[in-house]
Amino acid sequence: MAIRTIITEPNKILRQKSIEVDTVGKEEQKLMDDMLDTMYHANGIGLAAIQVGVPKRIIVMDIARKNEKKNPMYFVNPVIKNRHIDLSTYEEGCLSVPNYFAEIDRPKKCDVEYLDYSGQKKILKAEGLLATCIQHEMDHLEGILFIDYLSKLKKTMIIKKLSKNKERPDRIIV
Repeated sequence: MAIRTIITEPNKILRQKSIEVDTVGKEEQKLMDDMLDTMYHANGIGLAAIQVGVPKRIIVMDIARKNEKKNPMYFVNPVIKNRHIDLSTYEEGCLSVPNYFAEIDRPKKCDVEYLDYSGQKKILKAEGLLATCIQHEMDHLEGILFIDYLSKLKKTMIIKKLSKNKERPDRIIV
């Protein structure tokens, strides 16, 4: 298992649509293992394959709190079947948009059909933080970032600041 580099905005790779996975084999399982290690290393709760430069429809997540037992989840080719009409608001951040957060409204419940780590078809009824996280990560599969839900002005300011930080690779952030 390896820790991979997380791609940060602005980067056109993050705006690509990810492609479906034909079968879940050893290569996909290794990718999911690496993604999980990468996500834990970065203190995230979700990661899409495109964020590590692989345009496949694969997501890993673990929304367990720090004092709880780890509960990794793997989603291959996820599809949302039902979105609840009621919304909930969470302050979202993203490993590909470091150090920025914004309150985003999303459906509070959704049903997700997907293949698990072994390639078995599953359906998950998600709500609350789990539903928000799944929708956030599934947006990545479509080339959408949470900042795309913000006003054009806010989004432009964030991208500008992220671009400046990329131009200064010698800068150390602690």
